[in-house]
Amino acid sequence: MKNRDIHTGLTALGASLFASLPAWAQDAAATTTEAVAEVAAEVVPVMDKGDVSWMMTSTVLVLFMTIPGLALFYGGLVRSKNMLSVLMQTTVIACVMMIVWVIYGYSFAFGGSTSPWWGGTAKMFLSGITADSMAATFSAGYVIPEHLFVAFQMTFAAITPALIIGAFAERVKFVSVLLFSVLWGTFSYFPIAHMVWDANGYLFAKGAIDFAGGTVVHINAGIAALVGCIVIGHRVGYGKDNMAPHSMVMTMIGASMLWVGWFGFNVGSNLEANGGATLAMINTFIATAAATLTWSALEGLQRGKASMLGAASGMVAGLVAITPACGTLGPMGSILLGAIAAAGCYFFVTVVKNALKYDDTLDVFGIHGIGGIIGALLTAVFSAASFGGVKGDDYAMMSQLWIQAEGVLITIVWSGVVSFVLFKLIDLTIGLRVDADSERQGLDLVSHGEQAYHS
Repeated sequence: MKNRDIHTGLTALGASLFASLPAWAQDAAATTTEAVAEVAAEVVPVMDKGDVSWMMTSTVLVLFMTIPGLALFYGGLVRSKNMLSVLMQTTVIACVMMIVWVIYGYSFAFGGSTSPWWGGTAKMFLSGITADSMAATFSAGYVIPEHLFVAFQMTFAAITPALIIGAFAERVKFVSVLLFSVLWGTFSYFPIAHMVWDANGYLFAKGAIDFAGGTVVHINAGIAALVGCIVIGHRVGYGKDNMAPHSMVMTMIGASMLWVGWFGFNVGSNLEANGGATLAMINTFIATAAATLTWSALEGLQRGKASMLGAASGMVAGLVAITPACGTLGPMGSILLGAIAAAGCYFFVTVVKNALKYDDTLDVFGIHGIGGIIGALLTAVFSAASFGGVKGDDYAMMSQLWIQAEGVLITIVWSGVVSFVLFKLIDLTIGLRVDADSERQGLDLVSHGEQAYHS
């Protein structure tokens, strides 16, 4: 007998037995059936140990991006007399932002407020969060410990202000850098993180796609970097002295650490260890490889030689561009995005920067700002099924492109205004720059009393 015949027979037998029961028994059975159905309908939150393990790993990987990844990447790019200053700024900024995050930053970004602009004060000092508190993932019914979500997002808050310092490295006071980082995090990073990633945020409600931080991290930091290097001005001897990177070996080590750590950044933003995470993973590989090759090829064609500096720059450009898109693109779209982003960043670093003559020391705007803008906008294009993306046939590409553009413009204006006001305010109070003699001597000795190397 076939399975469906057995099922049909059992169903008929059950109906017959139910009909033979007295009325009071039928009522009791019906009530019990309804109660069981209601209980079954309730979604019981599930904490999967695999998700938790991956998210703990991702959190550590994002820290690895900052210390030592970003520190060594930036440290190798500056002159030897300023290396320790960059290492120190990166390290202490990360530590300060971790403390600020748990005191009020997490609440301002994810505090549960219904405001589209900020998260409120309900979770200041992590109020109400215990080892039993849970945060939702993207799958209905699945959760992770809220302490883990706090820590994961904390590493994003730690690295973003540290990205900015590359634009005005070698000439700014240590205490001014720290003060700017705290104020900028408070008035730029936390509100934009809420707008983009919180369920009540303005851009989240609009449907903006920013999987891991194209607007929140890279455009936000890139615009602040551009404003900073313009307000602060050129380094002493800019355009006359030799200001080449002192150690491309250190820079390559740092860039490689950034790429490895970026898997925590991008793949961890899926919040679960599933197929969506593996899509973000392959895209982070492919887009970065394409961007590295594109930058090296362009440099070879223009200058006759492909440099290690160019390869490292292309690597970071690809990582930046794929960040907002890694969860919605297919691998072939990621190749295109990586190549386009590298070409765009290369143009800004080699042509636009020289034409406008602003001293962005380590090309933070040219790579993070421009790469973030290209990535955020092209996310709308390459997410379409026609380009191998995950969006279906009902996907409205132009409508999404407008939403992405709105997110980009809001981030540019918000970060630009906040950054300009803060730079000016700090300059008028404690001052931004060290004096010219200190700058010539190098910030390692002047600010920290140390030297990276001894002859």
